[in-house]
Amino acid sequence: MSGYKVINLEEGMPTSNKAVKRLTFELNMAKRMGITALKLIHGFGSSGSGGKIRLEVRNYLLRLHRREEIQAFIIGERFSIFDKDTRIALNLCDELRRDRDLDRHNNGITIVIL
Repeated sequence: MSGYKVINLEEGMPTSNKAVKRLTFELNMAKRMGITALKLIHGFGSSGSGGKIRLEVRNYLLRLHRREEIQAFIIGERFSIFDKDTRIALNLCDELRRDRDLDRHNNGITIVIL
């Protein structure tokens, strides 16, 4: 497997339920296409204090990880060369090394390793 894809879950200002449904679709498609990693853009909320899409997406990813349906996910705040999971992800998907959010601690994104 190789490559990664960027998914903007904020596009069209969906409800959190619709964003999670779209994420489910995108995860299934990415697995079929042999993509290693997805970068999810979910925002962090207009108030800067949360963001329902971000919270729902991360909770959903946690459930998928526990069921071993995804290998891992890295919240944007931890997406750094100093983070162990990020280093593993970089070894699995070299394209992540060129991602503009690497080492920027962007809480509006999450990286998923399939």
